[in-house]
Amino acid sequence: KVIGKDIGAKNRQLTFGKGYDHNFVISKSKTSKIKKVAYVLEPKSGRTLTVYTNEPGLQFYSGNFLDGTDVGKNNKTYNYRSAFCLETQHFPDSPNNVNFPSTILKPDEVYTSTCIYEFGTTS
Repeated sequence: KVIGKDIGAKNRQLTFGKGYDHNFVISKSKTSKIKKVAYVLEPKSGRTLTVYTNEPGLQFYSGNFLDGTDVGKNNKTYNYRSAFCLETQHFPDSPNNVNFPSTILKPDEVYTSTCIYEFGTTS
């Protein structure tokens, strides 16, 4: 689906967040198995992004609070909805929801997570 297709729809969540800022459930628990969780294609250039992870969730954010005040490489400003993020993670508010995968890390436990961003082209 094209990111901007329904971003302005009359929807409570889209209105509240000024666009997409949603966590998608990939699995009900974190596993050691790394899996493909997202694929993005920019049709004009043919650029692609494939995301792999072992995390249970994927946060999609559509640059709703970018306002041109942040400046990047070559003095390029980051304007409203001029970018998007795909962040692999646990679910927001996990510590307060017993039905969500646990985010508690006890002393002497080791936390590991894998996220792979694979860039390519269709040409």
